[in-house]
Amino acid sequence: MKKLAALIALAAALSTPAWAATKTATLSVSGMTCAACPVTVKKALSKVPGVEKTEILFDKKEAVVTFDDAKTSAQALVSATTDAGYPSTVKN
Repeated sequence: MKKLAALIALAAALSTPAWAATKTATLSVSGMTCAACPVTVKKALSKVPGVEKTEILFDKKEAVVTFDDAKTSAQALVSATTDAGYPSTVKN
């Protein structure tokens, strides 16, 4: 019975959205070379579940992304831009 109570408490703790946090990642997207590139990068990032806001800085070749870290990760953002043809890295 104690194991069941502990399991229920653990499941409730893991499913609570209070553990989620909004984070911001800045991606370096060096392959953006024309005015149409930011549109493609923004569209790819917007499709990632958990992305709340995306700002593309074409002159700096960066994407600033605000996301829910319970739904996605910085690595998933990198994968999204890479899959769209624009490899990126997370800036520190």
